[in-house]
Amino acid sequence: MKSKYRIRNWRQYNASLIQRGNITVWFSDNAMKNWKASILQKRGRPFVYSDQAIMTALIIRSVFHLSLRSVEGFLRSLCVFLAPELPVPSYTQICRRAAYLGQDLKKLSKKKITDIVIDSTGLKVYGEGEWKVRKHGASKRRTWRKLHLAVCPDSNEILFSLLTENSVSDCEIYKHFLAKAPSSITKSYGDGAYDTSSCYRASFLHGSELIVPPRRNAVYRENTPLHMKSRNEAILSICESSCNEEGRKLWKILNGYHRRSLAETAMFRMKQLFGTNLRSREFCRQRAEVRARSESLNIMTRLGMPRGEWIT
Repeated sequence: MKSKYRIRNWRQYNASLIQRGNITVWFSDNAMKNWKASILQKRGRPFVYSDQAIMTALIIRSVFHLSLRSVEGFLRSLCVFLAPELPVPSYTQICRRAAYLGQDLKKLSKKKITDIVIDSTGLKVYGEGEWKVRKHGASKRRTWRKLHLAVCPDSNEILFSLLTENSVSDCEIYKHFLAKAPSSITKSYGDGAYDTSSCYRASFLHGSELIVPPRRNAVYRENTPLHMKSRNEAILSICESSCNEEGRKLWKILNGYHRRSLAETAMFRMKQLFGTNLRSREFCRQRAEVRARSESLNIMTRLGMPRGEWIT
């Protein structure tokens, strides 16, 4: 008989889905408490609104799919009922301040994480839709950005997110993730794009283990550096089987490699909730938009996730 996937905590998960539309989740007491910027003793006019206030506006924009002008009107209506004494930033202030947010690599989860899964996907900036491309082909004006995600497979929360140009390879970003990653991380999972010497070296210096399937044409090499020892062991483990494909499947099962698919699940959730396009045009503001989407997805994850199992 064909197995079926059943959600076992449907009542709790259904309540979390309802909570996603609760505005007090996104315009929380903590956001109102830290709404105004702290006074800094430096030259120039200080900011009126804190970075958290601007990020709250960007999160509301992402969750409810609003334009910047609509965000200003939405916040004004909220402050009338929830906090009449709070000033509301204009859409131009939100747009200007967004250029300075999301530029640095920041840890987005506060939980203790032992494993991470890493992958990347594309987000469209502008260009024709899929229907036009299917009928008439793609033109040269389709522009994409590359979103790199590091996800905790246990809590499904995003640990790091970084937006780059589409020409940046995955292995270039991996070392930046590990440089900011906590020392509690012991294993990191990635696809074949991370099967490079620089990635193994970054994992060795961090003190964690990189679980990546070697390329199909990989060859065992003697007298390799110490950080490439795990790769040689993986090649030997795969080649011990009479069939290379069977050995590769067995290696993935023994090393728990299939946890890496949870990174693709996180990217699918992000695209389903917030869309496949970036609404901002400047690269610096696109990074702030991605940071707002990542923090929003983490809040939704903490509200509740489905817990299912396969039934035969």
